[in-house]
Amino acid sequence: MQAVSKRQCINRAAKSAVAMALALLPFQAFADSFVQPKGVIELFTSQGCRSCPPADRAFEQLVRQGNIVALSYHVDYWNYLGWADTLGTPENTERQYAYAKTFGRSGVYTPQAVLNGRDHLKGTDATEINRRLEGMRSSGKGLVVPVKARQNGDQLAISVGSGIGKANVVVVYFREHQTVEMLKGENVGKSMDYWHSVTDVQTVGLWNGEPLDITLPARAISSDKSDGCAVLLQGADEEGNPSGIVGATVMMGRHNSLWLRKF
Repeated sequence: MQAVSKRQCINRAAKSAVAMALALLPFQAFADSFVQPKGVIELFTSQGCRSCPPADRAFEQLVRQGNIVALSYHVDYWNYLGWADTLGTPENTERQYAYAKTFGRSGVYTPQAVLNGRDHLKGTDATEINRRLEGMRSSGKGLVVPVKARQNGDQLAISVGSGIGKANVVVVYFREHQTVEMLKGENVGKSMDYWHSVTDVQTVGLWNGEPLDITLPARAISSDKSDGCAVLLQGADEEGNPSGIVGATVMMGRHNSLWLRKF
């Protein structure tokens, strides 16, 4: 057995102490190399809308791009055309109408892409969506507050950094991928791939500009209804309607284990 000097013992003890100190740090320190996503796109779409398939394909491109928080909300107001959207919910429709109030609009449309909760456009052009998000980031209307999330045992640990203002901490649960064949309606005969289809939206906390830690059950991500979630730091107008998003991240379920999307 190799002899160990007194200096080696001291070095090993020091390293052990550092490792223990790092292990005891709050979880907001776990990713020093954290990079903000480019932005958030929320696509309001419908299986019963003939104009939506091009937007759904553009949205898939943005999901695969990997540096954008992408969420797809299927609405239910086109169901009367003959095909009830299998992913649509009244809650998704309510969120879109809430955005309409934020933007001062009298109605809604599909496919609508809402960018960072601040602007909207027809969601068929991935290049233009990227350009708009870049412009927001350059003008200070991007994701300026760090938001991190990780699995901590059987819990989902969310960490929000410091900044200016107040915002809600919103968790958006979604299914990563589903393929649906339309049997009726305007898109009859089409088989479409849908990505990051929202199943539930929950406000879990209020951020007031100071660092904030929130813990949730991790099992909610790997349930029958969802296998991933996004965490949004989102403001609201005086009536409580959603407005600017200043921070965001995504977590996905993989083989009953969570991993953080690398932006």
